[in-house]
Amino acid sequence: MSAVAADTAGTYVHWGWIQISVANLVVIGLMLVVFAAAVFLPLGRHPERYETEDQP
Repeated sequence: MSAVAADTAGTYVHWGWIQISVANLVVIGLMLVVFAAAVFLPLGRHPERYETEDQP
């Protein structure tokens, strides 16, 4: 018993000479979202590292 019927053909998207399965397109989209989040979200910054020496 499986959650997805594996005996049927996948659905494909076709743009010009590019043909990709919907499942792969979803995975690529999620990878791009995670990459953008890693670039733009501030994770674990330490403000004391960015202070200059001449501050009291």
